[in-house]
Amino acid sequence: MVYTHKHPALLIMGILMVALGTLVSFGMMEGVIKYLQIDKSVGELTTLPYIFGGIAILVGLWHLVGEHTEGHLDYYLSTVAGATFILFIAMIIKWFVDPYIAVLGKQMGPIMGDKYIHEVFGLNYVVLGILTGIIIVNFVGVPKWAENGVRLSRLGLKTGVILLGTLYSLAELQQLGGLSVIMIGFFVLGSAGLVLWMGARRNIPNSMGGVLAAGIGVCGVSATVAAAPVVQAKSLEIAYTIGTILLWGVVCMFLFPMIGKMLDMGPVQFGAWAGTGILNSAQVAGAALAYQPDGIETLKVAEIFNITRVLVLPLIVLWLAVWYVKREENAPGVNLVRVMFEKFPIFVLGFILMFALSSTGVFSPAAHDHGKYFDNNLPEAKLLKDENIALLKSEQDKVQRETQKAALTRLLENRKIMSVDDYDDIRGLVNAAVLSKPANDLLKKAHTSVMRTAPKIDMFRKWITWLFAFGLVGLGMQITFASIMQAGGQPLIIGGTVGTLKAVLSLIVVILFVRETI
Repeated sequence: MVYTHKHPALLIMGILMVALGTLVSFGMMEGVIKYLQIDKSVGELTTLPYIFGGIAILVGLWHLVGEHTEGHLDYYLSTVAGATFILFIAMIIKWFVDPYIAVLGKQMGPIMGDKYIHEVFGLNYVVLGILTGIIIVNFVGVPKWAENGVRLSRLGLKTGVILLGTLYSLAELQQLGGLSVIMIGFFVLGSAGLVLWMGARRNIPNSMGGVLAAGIGVCGVSATVAAAPVVQAKSLEIAYTIGTILLWGVVCMFLFPMIGKMLDMGPVQFGAWAGTGILNSAQVAGAALAYQPDGIETLKVAEIFNITRVLVLPLIVLWLAVWYVKREENAPGVNLVRVMFEKFPIFVLGFILMFALSSTGVFSPAAHDHGKYFDNNLPEAKLLKDENIALLKSEQDKVQRETQKAALTRLLENRKIMSVDDYDDIRGLVNAAVLSKPANDLLKKAHTSVMRTAPKIDMFRKWITWLFAFGLVGLGMQITFASIMQAGGQPLIIGGTVGTLKAVLSLIVVILFVRETI
């Protein structure tokens, strides 16, 4: 089969990208850039359109005039059109539509405290990209020439998760990992067990109950596919489960960020909630980025919880195998080891490998935290001024904890934070909010001054943001109303009930027990 379509769309998109880069390079869009307040994106606006526009023009010419025969070259080059289609949409939304909505929102004024309408409803490039993809696939249709490439969006998301491993330090992962194991262990086992219990009460087939328990309890579609051969699930039962997960996940992707904004949750809190309460990996990423579109701290926490969930998958598959054999007298034997190895998500292993490399200091010094590392070789401009020191000294008596007192004393003596331990103590003092706001702002400034982002880490951050922007637009193009309607009556009732219960209970646990500084 020949996959390449002789169509000018790819060539046209390439020309438009290069034209955009040229306009920005020659300063012909300064007015637009100033109005949209996207000065920080000027570097991307010149380099990315040139790079990907050039590739699109070359491959687009080959699509039009080349001789296409069946083979690997035809298959892989045919995906460029769909991938460029997604990327082109992501560029327009991220660089122009999202900033324009932010400008309009600020012109309307705050609607909830100091939050604007676009912040409260999460109208940023992530949500807008997903919505655009949904609108295209359901009302316009994905063009034939783009279909093959649209499937690459999942690869973009999984590659982004793999690269996230470069941003973690061992100590950071131990802290978040310990919390994630406790929460995930409770909610995964609890929700899977509740699905099985409700399934038995409602007399659905054991195979349906088993595959639904894996999907709702663990990690959505991946767990559904992994558990299906163990419980001998039929194609229709798999479709029902995926439909239920998709419907629930789409709702959560838009609802979670709004609730998080209303409750003023921090990155760690929201990340822990999204990584626990949302079912599918892609939807976890979508909600986390929708909540914090201008950074990846929330995404990092959410993905740690999500990956912890995936690591539990072999145990759930083993549990379901034993459960199914006990309930089905004629259940055929299943090679559990083979199923676990074949169905276990490879991207998790990639994440672990990148984290292992990161821990050795390949990408930045091994003690890095949130992609940054401690460095107190500060220039004079970043040191505390005399008036700053005077203000902090006037409030020094408010500090009660001895370690924080000592750290503050050293800060005042040296006009900068002197060690990682002092950095942690000053961060704790900031979070305690015992000083006035002006004094706390000075501590925050001193705190951020000693943290430096390694060049490779900064590069990875930019790649990760674009990979997720690309992947989530493509994800939207795979959410059809027909696939959502595949959720059957009983699976939808059971899945919706357990999913809602898990989301509400995990929110309560996060609000009560999870703090921004773990």
